[in-house]
Amino acid sequence: MAKKYSHQLLTGISFGLTSAVITSLGMIVGLNSATSSRLAVGAGIIVMAVADGLADAMGLHLAEESEIENGKVKHTSKEVWLTTAVTFFSVSGFCSTFAIPILLFPMKLAVFLAISWGILLLVILNFYIARIKKERPLKLILQHILLAIFVIAISYEIGNLIKGKF
Repeated sequence: MAKKYSHQLLTGISFGLTSAVITSLGMIVGLNSATSSRLAVGAGIIVMAVADGLADAMGLHLAEESEIENGKVKHTSKEVWLTTAVTFFSVSGFCSTFAIPILLFPMKLAVFLAISWGILLLVILNFYIARIKKERPLKLILQHILLAIFVIAISYEIGNLIKGKF
């Protein structure tokens, strides 16, 4: 089954992991800089794991359904639903892992550990994808780490702006 549905598995996992990491890190850093509240950050992670997981799964579901090749649908209904399910479980599962440091450690350390965990996940995923594509992994890894850092920085500043206005 894995070989037959490798596109669906790779799409769902890579999209789900990337979305979970980027969204989680942005939300954790932004909410923490705005509120410094363990409850707000922890609740945000749990709510996001479900809501973002469902939203991303539905978005990818529609994207896969709309793929046409040579005038015919590219994916069967089973393939589309497999991508949908794998995406949901990847997003919600990976998002949920970010709750662990928030629950176990002081907030400053928890945020640092969450960022480190997210970067590690992106490095592993991009290394794997580079191997599949037979490309040098460093360029791909650096591109996506820089994008994650950009999201973290913007989220931090937005959190500070919100804190200053409320």
